[in-house]
Amino acid sequence: MTEGPAPDLSAAASAVSVAQGVVDAAAKSVAARGGVDANQAVAYDLAHAAAGAAIAGAALDYGALGDIEGRLACAFVADMVVDLVTKVTGREAEWGTEPGWSRPLEAFVATWRRPDVLAGLCGEQGPRHLSEDFELVRATFHRFADEKVRPHAEHVHRTNGDVPEELIEGLGELGGFGLSVPESYGGFATGGESDYLGMVVATEELSWGSLAIGGSLMTRPEILTRALVRGGTEEQKRHWLPKLAAAEVLAAVAVTEPDFGSDVAGITTSATPTEGGWLINGVKTWCTFAARAEVLMLLARTDPDRAKAHRGLSMFIVEKPVGDGGGFLFHQERAERPGRLEGRPIDTLGYRGMHSYELAFENWFVPSANLVGEADGVGQGFYLQMQGFENGRLQTAARALGVMQAAYEAALAYAADRKVFGTPVLDYQLTRVKLARMAVIIQAARQFSYDVARRMAKGEGAMEASMVKAYVCRAAEWVTREAMQIHGGMGYAEEFPVSRYFVDARVLSIFEGADETLALKVIARQLLERSS
Repeated sequence: MTEGPAPDLSAAASAVSVAQGVVDAAAKSVAARGGVDANQAVAYDLAHAAAGAAIAGAALDYGALGDIEGRLACAFVADMVVDLVTKVTGREAEWGTEPGWSRPLEAFVATWRRPDVLAGLCGEQGPRHLSEDFELVRATFHRFADEKVRPHAEHVHRTNGDVPEELIEGLGELGGFGLSVPESYGGFATGGESDYLGMVVATEELSWGSLAIGGSLMTRPEILTRALVRGGTEEQKRHWLPKLAAAEVLAAVAVTEPDFGSDVAGITTSATPTEGGWLINGVKTWCTFAARAEVLMLLARTDPDRAKAHRGLSMFIVEKPVGDGGGFLFHQERAERPGRLEGRPIDTLGYRGMHSYELAFENWFVPSANLVGEADGVGQGFYLQMQGFENGRLQTAARALGVMQAAYEAALAYAADRKVFGTPVLDYQLTRVKLARMAVIIQAARQFSYDVARRMAKGEGAMEASMVKAYVCRAAEWVTREAMQIHGGMGYAEEFPVSRYFVDARVLSIFEGADETLALKVIARQLLERSS
């Protein structure tokens, strides 16, 4: 058993309660001072503070399950309080609180921030407390990630190669593309908690293997599946969902434009009616996996009245040939207005393998049957997209968990083997404290992800999905950075995968909702609405 103080969950719960009170007061203060846009700096910190407090609440539930769980929970709560103090100090008036608000928590924080206490937790990760069924899911996808994904990960990263076809085929055989497809359409979703939780567990393990060629393979078909289940016609569901579940059709998402990213309501790519369907014109960017995908989930403006903003958008399933990873150009031979689709790859510092593209559409024809919802789907595209993206944010948090877990394990193993000044790096207190904090953050974030999955299965948890995405993706940057630092000079060399974890983690706070937009436009605004 780890030596150190016994868990004090009562004091930890009091600390979480005080923190939540500060968050609530800040929401009222920001509202009274003119709202989010007039107080962006405080509102941004408020969103992340609220996410930290929510994760701490999940950590408390986890802490009640055992001794080591309790110690990890107390350590996370103490860290959360310190982070909150940092955000509030010097801005108490803007936060609607008084200096000294954290004084009653100082004894608890001092105990669980002590270097010797944290060093004593080094190597302790705590059990995940998954049920037997979900532990089987975890083990199955972990084995696939270990045996099939990891052997390709470094080569694809260094050569900027493509996702190997054998991985796509293998994941399809495992049923990875059908986790959210209802059973009646050839998938494995039963409409309960298992649909969301299974996706989180599987995604974490695949991302542990590689974010770029493992953890992200399921994301795009997952987003399209959610949109189809919500808004597709029965005929569309029966046609597309079995194909998505069996990986007969691979999907990419074409929403972002050069001038419109998170503010999707302003997109300009147009879909104009023509005989038998629609003509797509415009440019999309950051369309990941666009070359390999056979279909694009595309959001386009069907109402030319820009004043209608998001109400003028519709969603299409755009069919295309499989293209070359280095770029592609396709033509549609039509008697009138022939179509053209060009894809230009965007080189990135990490997250290689999936490849992102800028897509230029010129009179690209899409049949009427491929407008999601057909006649009833006109003007519904924004809402269908958000349905998929809410789940995508939870899945992105799971991807961040996998990258963090891989980085933590690599750092722990390297620290045990590497000697500096005649002593294993793992024996130094600073190293042990770093590794302990990594494990604490990973497990607390994991447990909150499980909690959000359960909420979403009940039709709840949209804001919490944004919270977990915002918090965990930023945490992944710190964890991978420290893991790289523990490797010393070898962390900067491509001989060790930890450098890949670091550059891969950096994208997590950008896609599926940029961190600032997510914090200000989603989390902070909902916090203010709840405070009124």
